[in-house]
This record gives sequence, structure tokens and C-alpha cells, in this order.
Amino acid sequence: MQFKHLKKTVVAALTIMIGLSTVLAGCGAQKDNSVQNIKNKKELVVGTSADFAPYDFQIVKNGKSQIVGYDVLLAHEIAKDMGVKKVKFVNMAFPSLINELQNKKVDIVMAGMAYTKQRAKVVSFSKTYNESGQVLLVSPKNKDKYSGISALKGQTLGAQQSSEQETIGKKLKGVKLVTESSNNTLFQELQNGTLDGVITGQDTAEAYAKEHPDKYAVANNISFKYNKKTAGTRVAVRKDDKALLKKINATISKDKKNGTLKKLYQQAQDIQVQNNK
Repeated sequence: MQFKHLKKTVVAALTIMIGLSTVLAGCGAQKDNSVQNIKNKKELVVGTSADFAPYDFQIVKNGKSQIVGYDVLLAHEIAKDMGVKKVKFVNMAFPSLINELQNKKVDIVMAGMAYTKQRAKVVSFSKTYNESGQVLLVSPKNKDKYSGISALKGQTLGAQQSSEQETIGKKLKGVKLVTESSNNTLFQELQNGTLDGVITGQDTAEAYAKEHPDKYAVANNISFKYNKKTAGTRVAVRKDDKALLKKINATISKDKKNGTLKKLYQQAQDIQVQNNK
């Protein structure tokens, strides 16, 4: 009798444990609604820092300021592939982007942002949608001033805060590094002569030099080392938004294969040139 009673007790206990574990598993496995949430509100909200042409920059059209650029054009492609027509851009200082994404103030971040190990600890990154080297933007008179990286010793260089360029600058020996939250501020300081150069992306530097040949030039003989495996601009999303990341990667892959990415990038450059005529 005692054995039968013990057997019943054990079976009952096991039944309760299995049921409890099922309930707990169900509570822990939250459904990924990252794509559906955007569809429900009929709007994709993008965090950006509109001071990094041709990716993100501001122009005045019909008396109103608006954000344009490569990231803007691609964001509309991503939204379209999700069946969403409206895209809203929230402009902020570059160092604030990751925090605002984590705090769910925006759905994604597109700001010419590159992968770093530190960022990857708190957000997930898409496939690259553009690749660019890292160069030094200088005054035209200093275009041929430097024979190489070692010749930068004693110079005052600028880099955007919390950027890949800041990481590069911190590794340069004998260089005084000045960081600002805005690239526009750095470029203005370079123009004013308070900086000897600004570390920035090659495509951005070339675009500024092309538009303002009297103010900027890309320094010869200066090309900073970077990790080609992790280099390139990417979209940042929250860690849990795997469904959204999958959708974004699908758009990037499709548009890279059919040539749309190249067309969008050229379109962004054309807007930048037209804006400065």
C-alpha cells in the first residue's frame, strides 16, 4: 500500500513539474512582432544623424528643411518591401543613436554606421550596403603635405564621437584628437583652421572635396587601416528584432543583386551636388 501511495505521489509531482515547465517556457518564448508592429502603425521610424553626406544630410526645399541621402532612399526601399508607405526620420546626435534604439524611440538606425564589437554587444547589424575606406579630409593647400601616417605626429585631427573614425584617431601616436558629435562642426573647424584634418569615410571625404574644391581635399598618402571583414555601413536593430533584421537583409541582398543599391547611392550623390550649386 505504501509503495502504491508513493508511486501515485511521484506521478502527481512529475505531472505538476511538466505542466509548470510548459507554462514557464510559454512565458519565456515571446513572439517576435518586430515587423508586424511596424505594419500595424503603418510607419517605419528611423534614427539618423543628418551630417554625413551622402548618407544623411539636410537640404532646404520649398522653404522647409528635410533629411535626404543614401540611407533615406534605402530606408524607403526597406519600408516598401514590408508593405509600409510612410518613413519617419528622427535626427539626433550620433552618440545618442544606439541608446535611442534600445529605448525604442526608433525602429532602426541608419546613419552611415559601421559594425564595432562594442556596438554589437547591444544591437544587431544587417549585411553591409556600402563599403568605404577611411581617409583624411584636409585643406586643399595641405593635400600633399603628409608623406604617410607617421607624418601626422603633432597634428590636431578631428573625428566624430562614438564613431569608427574616433577609434582610428585614438590609435594614432603623437596626434591631438578632437571629437565632436557632429561632422558638420568638424568640417567647419577644418575650414576655420582649428583642425589640421578630419578622419572620415572615403566616400564622404570625396563628396565634400568634389562639391567644395576650394575648401576641402582628400590627403594623398594617407589611408587608415581598418578591418575589411567588419567594415562597411549597416543598419542597426534591437537584438530581439530578428524578424525585422531578416526583412532588412532580404532587401539589401535583393537591391545589391539587381543594382538598385548603386543607383540609390548615385542618386544621393546627385542630390548632394545639386544642393550645393
